[in-house]
Amino acid sequence: MRSLIITLLAIFSFSACGAQTEKKMNNGKSIVVFFSHAGENYGVGNVKEGNTKIVADVISEKTKADRLEIVCVKDYNMGYDALCNLAKKEQNAGELPGYTLLLNGNKLSGKMDMSSYTTIYIGGPVWWGTYPQVMFTFFKDYDLNGKTILPFTTHEGSGLARCESDLKKKYPNATFGKAFSIYGHEVRSEAGKKKVEAWVK
Repeated sequence: MRSLIITLLAIFSFSACGAQTEKKMNNGKSIVVFFSHAGENYGVGNVKEGNTKIVADVISEKTKADRLEIVCVKDYNMGYDALCNLAKKEQNAGELPGYTLLLNGNKLSGKMDMSSYTTIYIGGPVWWGTYPQVMFTFFKDYDLNGKTILPFTTHEGSGLARCESDLKKKYPNATFGKAFSIYGHEVRSEAGKKKVEAWVK
């Protein structure tokens, strides 16, 4: 009887420890910061859910990380060619468009507290060789030095382009993990999801 009680106590302690670990992860040790463009995208057509958001959701699902979506206040609902031209103009002008933030789908009314996060996944599409300018507005507003940063991109041939190197310039005192890129037309397939999961693992 005594050994049975000891065994049950051990099981209970192990379960409680597991619950605490899960809670700790959900309390925000990791977060996925991303911008994603729905609408007309090269290679996939007019989509309701942007390619980068799909990748961000897979990362969040596998790591239990929070999701912080950067939503530009400018209207990017336009054809592919028009958007390319606009993105080029923004970059050439050094424009920093405004944004709002969605934390796990809920709009934030103020600034996001990033102090409790140690690992930051940062992702977006590649527009003219780097992340969209609205992401650089976020980078200006938030100091992520001292964090571990894992960059990722969705693209149709650009790979990581300058995204990783631009982040390293912006955050010289951050630790960078292995970066990841994936074709936008792959992300909706099971094979694409497995690529994301393999990188996360």
